[in-house]
Amino acid sequence: MNLFGQAFAWIFGGDKSGFDEVPVALVVHMAFTFGSVLIAALVAVPAGWAIGHTGRWRNVAVGVTGAARAVPSFGLFILLVIIMGVIHQTAAAVVTFVLLALPSILAGAYSGFEAIDRRVVDAARGLGMTEWQILWRVEVPLGMPLLVAGLRSAVLQVVATVTIAAYVGLGGLGQYIIAGIPLQRIDMVLGGAILVAALALLLDILFAVLQRAVVPRGARTPRTTTSRRERLPLEGATP
Repeated sequence: MNLFGQAFAWIFGGDKSGFDEVPVALVVHMAFTFGSVLIAALVAVPAGWAIGHTGRWRNVAVGVTGAARAVPSFGLFILLVIIMGVIHQTAAAVVTFVLLALPSILAGAYSGFEAIDRRVVDAARGLGMTEWQILWRVEVPLGMPLLVAGLRSAVLQVVATVTIAAYVGLGGLGQYIIAGIPLQRIDMVLGGAILVAALALLLDILFAVLQRAVVPRGARTPRTTTSRRERLPLEGATP
């Protein structure tokens, strides 16, 4: 039996004594992921919308997001565990994941507003809309696809990084990878990696569908149909 066969055999019935069952580990992994992204969104989305609407502090936001992306998440996690203490490991993990999610969400929030044609906003002002109405009835709906793209990127980054939470015994799917290496349990290590990859792929597909669904109907690019006469020369036929 090859390595992948052993990994799948472990996932669907292998020895997991001493570790959480896969459903329990999956719930913990998802809780860390979505809890952290939710906290980051509560901070980054209003800030990004304010920057995109007013045009102020954009350079600061770009600098902050760029610097935050360069911070190594594992090093930050260990540093926070040391600073906050062993009894606050969960809080240290959440802070790490929130800081990891912030740049993508913030960038998606203000980029969504910046991508809107200014003539649309000017037309809304010409119709007598207040700034609050322009924000909620024009900018937020039109900027939503890029915001969802930012959320999508943040979720994928966090769901992969949550594996390091198991380094200090916080569970999740990463426990199989981190604990399996010193035990030389290749089936468990590979099985854990497959579970994380499958979860990331599933979430990516769901957010891709959501990103397409939030595009306002009037802003969707219509599908162009090509007539038979237009196709014939391309197909090598004679008109």
